[in-house]
Amino acid sequence: MKNPIFDFLNRLSRNNNREWIAEHKEEYQAFKTLRDETAQRFINVVATVDSSAAGFPIEKCVYRLMRDTRFSEDKTPYKTHVGIFVCPPFGKKSLLSGYYLHLEPKASIICGGNYSLPTKHLTAIRNDIRDNIEEYISIVESPEFKKFFPKVGSDWLKTAPKGFSREWEYIDYVRPREFGVAMSLADSFFDNPDFPERLIPMLRQIKRLNDFVNFTLTESGLPLMRSER
Repeated sequence: MKNPIFDFLNRLSRNNNREWIAEHKEEYQAFKTLRDETAQRFINVVATVDSSAAGFPIEKCVYRLMRDTRFSEDKTPYKTHVGIFVCPPFGKKSLLSGYYLHLEPKASIICGGNYSLPTKHLTAIRNDIRDNIEEYISIVESPEFKKFFPKVGSDWLKTAPKGFSREWEYIDYVRPREFGVAMSLADSFFDNPDFPERLIPMLRQIKRLNDFVNFTLTESGLPLMRSER
């Protein structure tokens, strides 16, 4: 059975305007209810591998469908995906690593880590990787981890970060600007009613990376929440 979230998102992508939403208000409300039910199930599943997520509120995890178009050339009012970020205790405003589920037709992913960290946070992570390189390698190079996430990080520096020798044999481990992982999920993955439970093997591996990064950030004394704009 096709997941109705994808049906609604497909239709929204073809009718991305407020008038269409107003004309399909009941369907929109049904979609939001199903989205929140999916978010709750994802939170519950994350809690089976990371107990800190138990009882975490939905409103701290689900991103709103309305787009912020103030500084964008694209003025379409709605996102055409669902984003759920489980990251206790601060939720969507957190600078800690968490668990992200992205539902979008033909572009769904399960992710770990975080994004757009300030320079001081990146430096702390890189330094801790250098100081604990064997522990880090035991996580990211383990067969269990690489089965789902062959590579950690994105948006790589072209050279070594400041304070690191480009000749260091492990330099590639500290070159990413984004210390996250992602795995693509086919639309059909979500057709199965127990799809949240099927994410557990991936979530277990994400937790290993999150634990490493979050210990570093927590011990660093740096802010753990994004500042309000």
